[in-house]
Amino acid sequence: MKASNHQIWVSGIDVQVVRKDIKNLHLAVYPPNGQVRVAAPYHVNDENVRLAVVSKLGWIKRQQKDFNKQARQTDRQFISGECHYFFGKQYRLEVCETLGKQSVSVKRSGRLRLKVRLNVITSSKEKLLNDWYRQQLKSEIEPLVEKWEAILGDKVAAWRVRKMKTKWGSCNIEQRRILLNLELAKKPLECLEYILLHEMLHFTERKHNERFKVLCDQHMPDWRARRALLNSMPLGHETWSY
Repeated sequence: MKASNHQIWVSGIDVQVVRKDIKNLHLAVYPPNGQVRVAAPYHVNDENVRLAVVSKLGWIKRQQKDFNKQARQTDRQFISGECHYFFGKQYRLEVCETLGKQSVSVKRSGRLRLKVRLNVITSSKEKLLNDWYRQQLKSEIEPLVEKWEAILGDKVAAWRVRKMKTKWGSCNIEQRRILLNLELAKKPLECLEYILLHEMLHFTERKHNERFKVLCDQHMPDWRARRALLNSMPLGHETWSY
């Protein structure tokens, strides 16, 4: 059966309801504006969805308040002097024209140098930088996967980097595959490691229940601090949709 999608209002909150072929109801609040989304099985009616949302109103409003306080970057133009992040550090972009190969490099001066051809358009500069981010992120992910496979005694069948709109990471438990958000290349490395471990632990425990928290505490005692650091970093300028 094909997934269906519609909106309902609950206590003044706009809630997106997506019905899927799943067993349990899942409620989430997404950045940057605190959109509430409920994924529900086909047999769960709107009244039961409303009851689920009402039971979580306090948590939802706290999440929305945190998102509203979080800093946001302005729209990026990819011009010299502009601020960009790389693994949690802030750099000033330096755009240079070249007749040779286009490239991105980090300079000791605190500059992120973008070497591009004459009159290259903004979208091409963005793609060049994103491709570089992807390469750098992958080089950090591979050893982290190997590290945590050895610690957990569990294997990741495959992992990929993807530009994701609503999540830092996701996993397919049955196929043991993990997706990680390209935006993690802009966040501190300890945040990347936290998200990777979070997804790998879902191979053992599907839900965000007490058992899952115990596993997080056991393997990464400072995971809450890492999560808080990730949530304190500026959100990207993109328009996030659902």
